Amino acid sequence: MAHTSVPEVLGALKDVDFPADKDELVTAARSAGAPEEVVKALRGVPPERYASREEVAPSVRVDPDSDLDYNATQRAEQARDGGKPGLSQHLREEPKTPIQQELDH
Repeated sequence: MAHTSVPEVLGALKDVDFPADKDELVTAARSAGAPEEVVKALRGVPPERYASREEVAPSVRVDPDSDLDYNATQRAEQARDGGKPGLSQHLREEPKTPIQQELDH
């Protein structure tokens, strides 16, 4: 996990023309002279097309002790939810089917 912060990552993307995909974000960060930690964080985002910096922010994984002002519950929720809808489904808690509920009894 990269030791950076979301504001630092988003700052490296200030000159990106959106929409942009993951490769374009990484290239733009390198061109902007971003630290290697920021580039690593961007390499870790899902390979999707992003419409804005605000759309990139939830997909960026950073050091849990960074200055995000998130408490442990909010960090866990961010990890569970993943980035964009439909990604990281295996991390999400899904409602049990009636059959699974019956088997649990």
